[in-house]
Amino acid sequence: MTTGHFARMGPVPAMYRVSPFVRHFAWALLGGAGVATAWVNVSPASYYDAMEWRIVDLSLPAVFASAPPGLTFQVFVADILMALFLAFIGKELWEALVLRRGALSGRQAIMPAAMTFGAMAGGVIFWLALSNLLQTAEEVAPGMGWYLPAASDVVLCYVIGRHVFGADHPALHVLLLITIASDIITLTVHGLWSLDDPVRLLWLALPLIASLTVWRLCGRSPGPDATEQDRRRLQMVWPYALAGIVAWIGVAASGLPPALGLLPVVPAIAHADRAFGIFAEAEHFLHDPLNRLAQALVRPVAVVLFLFGLTHGAVDLLALAPTTLIVLGALWIGKPLGCIAATVGVGIAFGQRMPPGLSLRDLLLIALILGIGFTVPALMLDPALPGGAVREAARMGLAFSLFAGPIAILVSRLMRPV
Repeated sequence: MTTGHFARMGPVPAMYRVSPFVRHFAWALLGGAGVATAWVNVSPASYYDAMEWRIVDLSLPAVFASAPPGLTFQVFVADILMALFLAFIGKELWEALVLRRGALSGRQAIMPAAMTFGAMAGGVIFWLALSNLLQTAEEVAPGMGWYLPAASDVVLCYVIGRHVFGADHPALHVLLLITIASDIITLTVHGLWSLDDPVRLLWLALPLIASLTVWRLCGRSPGPDATEQDRRRLQMVWPYALAGIVAWIGVAASGLPPALGLLPVVPAIAHADRAFGIFAEAEHFLHDPLNRLAQALVRPVAVVLFLFGLTHGAVDLLALAPTTLIVLGALWIGKPLGCIAATVGVGIAFGQRMPPGLSLRDLLLIALILGIGFTVPALMLDPALPGGAVREAARMGLAFSLFAGPIAILVSRLMRPV
């Protein structure tokens, strides 16, 4: 396959500018992580005491078998507040899949899907290989935590991608699709892999019932004979909030990560007819319930990400260990190679073209930026690896992965299109 085959893809569709609030998310996340890192290195005892402070000093119901006794500040942020963030980005993936002119509708989904699964597979393969070669901690079983490098970082990859490609380049939208999809898929795989009792998955009937009920009552498009009262009822948002609470309970009880708890309701929410792109500024002018709920979540999600950085982003500067190198190798080498190999392989095997407007240069830069992995990997870190030195070494690796951003910016300047 030649470079020309990749570069000439026909007319490039109009791309709507990505809303600037995603940058605010990134600064909130990094701000929280910066405060946490300074705190844990100056006074580690007070930091961990604050993170383990119990908001509710009561055991949760027995149905939440994996929950710790009491609700700590750290668990509250990871399991409850982060569900708002996952629902926020899940909404964008859902719209890309089902709306008219969605970025993943029809055959347009083939190449982004290949890039996503290729990057995920590359990260996993290198994690397993490097773990066998470098891991020295006796408490780490072979392959433990293999799914960590499959996840990415939506907001931090966006900030770097926007700097590299510009606010309305098609490559930025593809990058966002890959990061959102890989985060949600990896978190789901992590939950299924860690499940202690498959029978608990029967609790997923609860979010299914909640979603179908709210869709039937409020989510369906009004028919031609609908009255004004019917139309007003279909614009209400509080039924979706109630369904979200029920869905969260069902997901948490099933043993899957509670942060996924609001996602089952997203497809049931009444939405616009056409897509405007990932996090498009144009969506601020839409008044369907799905976009109204998303707009209402912008400021709360920024606060959530600051709190997440504060509770899960503390990097012990003395934690360098072989696990750090395993994380970096999987993210910086495995994911880019996997993304590129899958893209070229699908192109050769099936004659599939790159997404419109993307060149080989764009593919390389996307692959490099995918080497950033912080938010969702950090969310999975506690159950994925043993506590203590191993976990903190992995967290340092996730923090070091942020340097993939400056590397991608430097490469983009060296490879400026003629």
